[in-house]
Amino acid sequence: MSDPTEITPEAERELVQRAQAGNEDAFGTLMRTHYDAVFRHVHAMLRDEHGARDVCQEIWLTVWKNLGTFRGDAKFSTWLYPIATRRAIDHLRSRKRWFNRFIPFLTDTAGTSDADAGGDRVDAAPEAVAASDPRQELEHRERDARFERAIASLPPKHRTVLALREIQGLSYEEIAAQLDLARGTVMSRLFHARRMLVQKLGDQP
Repeated sequence: MSDPTEITPEAERELVQRAQAGNEDAFGTLMRTHYDAVFRHVHAMLRDEHGARDVCQEIWLTVWKNLGTFRGDAKFSTWLYPIATRRAIDHLRSRKRWFNRFIPFLTDTAGTSDADAGGDRVDAAPEAVAASDPRQELEHRERDARFERAIASLPPKHRTVLALREIQGLSYEEIAAQLDLARGTVMSRLFHARRMLVQKLGDQP
């Protein structure tokens, strides 16, 4: 399939406008142009080729349904990649991997010093030990639900950089390139995302 660099910005704007008007051929060209790059992006997060193919189908259905909301203020890829990232996050959460990546945020000491430093990514925690009695099971379910609510309540721009850093393990420079942002903006969003997550977890009953 085509590489995104093979299409000029002017040609891409025209394709987007035609697709927004309902032209399926134009949308097909957009999809073919960006499909491989989006697939690599999703596959890097999921580490599962079949799952990544399924998620990509969902991504392009979402793009088609919501293309009218794209105003053209930024590049098409800048609008596209957060959609791809959120769909990949949803898939990870459905596989219960998302929660286990962030168990350190649920402890009293985790996240705060790292967030204040604005730097190192959080290491993955070991798999949670299965509950041995009904009370522990209930506590685990409540903790899972609390974390899910906290993640879902983060603004999309913060949730995106958090996922790219913590799940995909990208560097600041790689995230900046993926989302077409300055490195400093990535660091700032990651810092605020971590602090918001810790605060939301602390505020929830």
